[in-house]
Amino acid sequence: MKKSHPLRRIVLATAATVSGIVLLLSLKPTTDPNAAQAAGAIPQQTAGAQESAQGGAAAAGSGTVTGRVAQTQYGPVQVRLTMSGGKVTKAEAVQAPSGGTSTQKTELAVPKLNQEAVAAQSADIDAVSGATYTSAGYKQSLQSALDQAKAAGGSATGSSTGGGSGNGNGGGKASAPAAQARTVSGSVAQTQYGPVQVRITVSGGKITKAEAVQAPSGGTSSQKTALAVPKLNQEAVAAGSADIDAVSGATYTSTGYKQSLQSALDQVGG
Repeated sequence: MKKSHPLRRIVLATAATVSGIVLLLSLKPTTDPNAAQAAGAIPQQTAGAQESAQGGAAAAGSGTVTGRVAQTQYGPVQVRLTMSGGKVTKAEAVQAPSGGTSTQKTELAVPKLNQEAVAAQSADIDAVSGATYTSAGYKQSLQSALDQAKAAGGSATGSSTGGGSGNGNGGGKASAPAAQARTVSGSVAQTQYGPVQVRITVSGGKITKAEAVQAPSGGTSSQKTALAVPKLNQEAVAAGSADIDAVSGATYTSTGYKQSLQSALDQVGG
């Protein structure tokens, strides 16, 4: 067959076309579904790791809790706590008395109360001189916030080691549940000037904290309550029983306090 024969040119052209198609197919990128999934797995694993880290932080007892609003003679007080690892790392008053001299007292008292709350890791803090009502309301709301943190598994008060079974002075069997702090409220005692109710925290069979969640208020009653209740609280913890002395000038409040305190002790076997 001659080189210039038309049929030869057709055959050569066809062969060249086939070769070109084969070459193009060999260069086309491969779309492997498995490869595409593998490429998208990295951000999914990263998100999963972030969620795992967040879950670990929650399990460690972290976050914020806000106590109930405590009504005082000069205005409401409400405390918010920031928890980390079961401990109070920050305390702040989201509500506090304001207006006139109340604003000045709040500005002086609240920072001190915040510091004491973090240092004490409990509501067992001293009242700030000159801001008795604000201090009392702060402690009430602080205790409420601590109770919420404890219920959520992020107790800021910690737990005691050893101790009794919680019956009387701790002479029972030592066990982990008995060493954990327990909070109970006594029955309301009605007095001539208003109701009195005591709440105590017991750990290892001993009173570690006492507070009046209800007490006479209004007029001179508020002043007497502000003077008497802190003393009664201290005596209850020191005595470990309701056998405490009445505060002079606040006989009715003292009597009601002792009645409610005994009721609370009865509930824990004290």
